[in-house]
Amino acid sequence: RTHKTASQTLLSISLYIYLKMAPKSKPDLVTRDYTIHLAKRTHKTTFKSKTPKAIKEIKKFAEKAMGTKDVRVSTDVNKFVWSQGVRNPPKRIRVRLSRKRNEDEDADEKLYTLVEHVQVASFKGLENETIDA
Repeated sequence: RTHKTASQTLLSISLYIYLKMAPKSKPDLVTRDYTIHLAKRTHKTTFKSKTPKAIKEIKKFAEKAMGTKDVRVSTDVNKFVWSQGVRNPPKRIRVRLSRKRNEDEDADEKLYTLVEHVQVASFKGLENETIDA
């Protein structure tokens, strides 16, 4: 039975940490459904900036969930969020986030996220789902 030297042990530990800490490669094109709780993200916000903040929070959520800086919100989502006016955005929204390839050749990023609205009767019991394309 051979024993590891201190330097070999240190090397194997540092390799393990490096592999664990390395950013995970995400699949290129993926589509997922999420429920975003807008009420908690716009709580304690001035009336006139509640709905604009809700839109910004949807973009921020999509950016974090999909790992792309370029987030495009569809007009359906915008209309749904603005449907009750500037002071009273919906409490929750169900969205479909799709990571897609950027067709523009000289774009900074090769992927972007499209946020689409998903109509639901009730938000009860819904979970985050991955849609197979």
